[in-house]
Amino acid sequence: MRARTLKGRKAQFGQGMSEYIIITALVAVAGIGLFAAFGDVLQNQMAGMSREMAGQSGSQDITDAQASATTAQNRAQQADSLATYNQQTNAGN
Repeated sequence: MRARTLKGRKAQFGQGMSEYIIITALVAVAGIGLFAAFGDVLQNQMAGMSREMAGQSGSQDITDAQASATTAQNRAQQADSLATYNQQTNAGN
């Protein structure tokens, strides 16, 4: 009787670990997706913060982040459709 109880507890522990691993993987994928979606802006901001924390000047990275944000804003205002597909892909956007 006691062996059955221990076996059930181990199965529950294994299920909990599996759920934890799945949630951790989903959070990691979401983080990668955010970096991909926001692209250069986040990368430049992170580089600027890293340089500042290391005692170096991060002003160039901050300027690059602002330029990337302006480019992204201009790109977001463009109307995209299948009629302009070739222009979109050739522009690298």
